Amino acid sequence: MANTPIDSEAIRTLANLLVETGLTEIEFETDGLRLRVAKSAPVVQAYAAAPMVAGAPAAAAGAGAATVDPYDHPGAVKAPMVGVVYHASEPGAPAFVQVGDRVSEGQTLVLIEAMKTFNPVRAPRSGTVSAILVDDATPVEYGEPLVILE
Repeated sequence: MANTPIDSEAIRTLANLLVETGLTEIEFETDGLRLRVAKSAPVVQAYAAAPMVAGAPAAAAGAGAATVDPYDHPGAVKAPMVGVVYHASEPGAPAFVQVGDRVSEGQTLVLIEAMKTFNPVRAPRSGTVSAILVDDATPVEYGEPLVILE
């Protein structure tokens, strides 16, 4: 293997696959040659931040209105995995979204760190952020509602 020339085109192809698929690492082996291409995820550290609260959903809906469970809310964006949720890309950076923000489909709402990899949770559709249901740097479970889009 020490005398094997580097296949630059194969490395480029694997790197392009990382970008296209959103993966952070790819490994390929053929004819005794093994290539591993990885990209580092942005470093996000836990920090204390003021929780983003939209106010009580029942109060926003008006007195006497039935409260909708966030798990059943049609605009709930739920955690696609278990991990720790972050509102910003790094400590001190502005949050990806705030209550009242208008978002477009595909826009990053939060990050979830799972196994040292930071995964963006994107808006499944355009809408307005009416509630952020989780505090920054807190653990979340699969299927837990994170954000409500109206």
